[in-house]
Amino acid sequence: MNQVSELRPFVVPMRLRFRRVTTRAGVLLRGPAGWGEFSPFPDYGPAYASRWLAAAQDAATRPFPEPVRDRVPVNTTVPAVDPDRAHALVAASGCTTAKVKVAETGQDLAADVARVAAVRDALGPHGHVRVDANGGWDVASAALALTRLARAAGGLQYAEQPCATLEELRDLRRRVDVPLAADESVRTADDPLRIAGLDAADVLVVKVQPLGGVHRALEVIDAAGLPAVVSSALETSVGLAAGVALAAALPELPYACGLGTGTLLAADVTDRPLLPEDGHLPVRRVAPEPAMLDQAAPDPEQMLQLLERLQAASEHLPPVGNGA
Repeated sequence: MNQVSELRPFVVPMRLRFRRVTTRAGVLLRGPAGWGEFSPFPDYGPAYASRWLAAAQDAATRPFPEPVRDRVPVNTTVPAVDPDRAHALVAASGCTTAKVKVAETGQDLAADVARVAAVRDALGPHGHVRVDANGGWDVASAALALTRLARAAGGLQYAEQPCATLEELRDLRRRVDVPLAADESVRTADDPLRIAGLDAADVLVVKVQPLGGVHRALEVIDAAGLPAVVSSALETSVGLAAGVALAAALPELPYACGLGTGTLLAADVTDRPLLPEDGHLPVRRVAPEPAMLDQAAPDPEQMLQLLERLQAASEHLPPVGNGA
């Protein structure tokens, strides 16, 4: 990390509980190319978190690839909330595509169906609905759930990670007509390139931090040979800028990207956050504002924990010159 000139830990609140967290915390890194973000979720160990650190270093020390577009279409993301809240979130988003969280622990399929139906109503007949189960179903449960959810939605654009493994996705793909997207089974795998040739998915969901940076993500997309949807890992606008840069560099972008998650944060580290306008995000670097970084500063105990996580992750990075 000898090119990094500044480290700024942060904690920002979320508007809604999402992925079992109510705040997003991490460390921003400043380097010769700008700022990068290291914000792995609390349950991730040092080895996996090292990919997130590699992504932060990549953003801070290397220019982003040349863009082929100046804005990126995005979906709105609907947490596992009640139907009225889901409807309101979609109606206020300005987006024509919505990703709906399903298979939440403690909720049943009826709740998922009601949420998806509310989202369809808010989007109108021409919007696109996709669902994300985060690997929450087995194959049989997924087949049943997707049949009912597709009916409630009047058709699903695709289902993201309905089952946990690529083998399960391959089995499910033979049973349902809904296109399937692979997310966790790729980005958490020891070898993200393993999906190539498995016939396990129709779409590849890629996230910059878990894959080790924009440049590494481009390699994964190229090797997989599937249409890509660039999604966020609930970053601040600094981290979202890297996702937007990836999406902007792709030759083809057939789907709206899952980068409209800045609306889920109750605060950010910049007074020019990356928020959807007319269903799109602009392509630009983001630098944090000093005053807002001060507001987002963690307490001394949290700061120590975040810096210790960064140090532990750094010990799992490959030596310089031996790969990303």
